[in-house]
Amino acid sequence: MSALLGNPAAATLPIAEVERETGLGKDVLRVWEKRYGFPAPLRDGSGDRRYPTEQVRRLKLIRRLLDAGLRPGKVVQLEESALDALLSRPTPARPLLSLSRTSQLTTPPCPAIGALLDTIASHDPQALRHALGQAQARMGLAAFVGALVAPLAHAVGDAWAQGRFEIFEEHLFTEVVTGVLRQAIATLPPPAGSAGPRVLLTTLPQELHGLGLLMVEAVLALEGCSCISLGTQTPAGDIVQAARAHRADVVALSFTNAAAGTQVLSGMRELRERLPGDVALWVGGGCLALYRRPLEGVTALRELSGLPALVAQWRSDCRGVAGAAAR
Repeated sequence: MSALLGNPAAATLPIAEVERETGLGKDVLRVWEKRYGFPAPLRDGSGDRRYPTEQVRRLKLIRRLLDAGLRPGKVVQLEESALDALLSRPTPARPLLSLSRTSQLTTPPCPAIGALLDTIASHDPQALRHALGQAQARMGLAAFVGALVAPLAHAVGDAWAQGRFEIFEEHLFTEVVTGVLRQAIATLPPPAGSAGPRVLLTTLPQELHGLGLLMVEAVLALEGCSCISLGTQTPAGDIVQAARAHRADVVALSFTNAAAGTQVLSGMRELRERLPGDVALWVGGGCLALYRRPLEGVTALRELSGLPALVAQWRSDCRGVAGAAAR
């Protein structure tokens, strides 16, 4: 167990602040503590976890390596010098911040990405918002998501992994592009008739990132789906209640590669068991366990570009069921 502190606030952070600083969820930190012995928080007089600043610094390095595609089991127990050595190597391909996180809707990537990275580095949110808004108006929402936002999210993640950006700069990008996407989605016409599906979008409690989920919402809205977003970190019981209340046809979730595979699969099994049988469960993201161990009743989608076909398949299946019932 971790030692007690006489004055824990002097050079330590509470778990909520560590979560904000590193982008690693509280549940992830607790699981790593139990499984790998790191982080090793101290305890204050109330028994609450307090994380020394050197551990927070090491957690930031680990997060960068996770974003670069490494698995927690390979890096969490490494010392800071070993983490630095790994970060000094050429950065491997990093998954996108999206439900599919591995590909884009269209190619080639927009040549304006370099200029947008410079705008992010200039710490001018108004300029970034203007540039992204102009690009969205010029390109249209589908191309904006596939040819600009997806590769830009990838590039921002790479810049963070390489140490060019700090976490606050990644947060700035996320907030600005989120606003632009929400505004664009709001201007789309409402879905026609009852084409469906009604899709409930969210993440489980250990998942903090919502940009990928919003990109998925944009693609689904363009396909005529009715989207209900709960934001991030929704407990499984609340997801089930929301799916029933909103008469959802599909629940769509995303997972980053920071999540423990066994925890993700356990959460998926629980959710699948508790959801009504006629509610589809679509999942995706950077957690490789989703694709290595397919679960019955769960559709794992690697690529954002596969969403339109998945929607078309859902509609075709519904027509088939309706036709059989009519006969």
